[in-house]
Amino acid sequence: MNLLSATILLFLIMDPMGNVPLYLSVLKHVAPERRLRIVVRELCVALGVLLLMLFFGRYLLIALDLRQESISMAGGIVLFLIGIKMIFPPREGIFGSSITGEPFIVPLAIPAVAGPSMLAALLLLVNREPDRMGTWALALLIAWGTSAVILCASTWLYRFLGENVLTALERLMGMILVAISVQMFIDGVRVSLVPEPPRAHAVPKGEVLP
Repeated sequence: MNLLSATILLFLIMDPMGNVPLYLSVLKHVAPERRLRIVVRELCVALGVLLLMLFFGRYLLIALDLRQESISMAGGIVLFLIGIKMIFPPREGIFGSSITGEPFIVPLAIPAVAGPSMLAALLLLVNREPDRMGTWALALLIAWGTSAVILCASTWLYRFLGENVLTALERLMGMILVAISVQMFIDGVRVSLVPEPPRAHAVPKGEVLP
């Protein structure tokens, strides 16, 4: 996976278009002069969580002794469920009912931006090619920056595009995400079906091979 495909994947998972109505709903009871400040704060918190998972998540995998195909299959399932909810959203929204009062971390930072699907995707990227941390970090920053611009302009976008256009864009992003998730799951299954090569046994010192 190259920089462009990783950036697109992370951007689709963040789903900024789908999060616009959520942000507006959560912030509707907040004073207008504080809304942008809260959005920036929550986005920075989400970025911090994502960077922590990007750089230290692989040590968690090592501690849990998880294989790459397990992460690929689990990430595919999570992304599939998120994509299905984007296409057929429940009445209470993808992340449940709205929060009253001024939000803090939940739900705008977690799970709206730094949700389980994003964490799983980062773990998958790092576990596949741990030597390309710079590429994955750049992809994350580009996807996060683009999403941040959209979410900071959520009020203007809602007025300009309207609810129907935002809903259509979210459905389209959900369909693309479902296709990506199915491919991730298939890749994990294919790798898991390939038998591991036999490990070479060490020859004790002094013993002569036949």
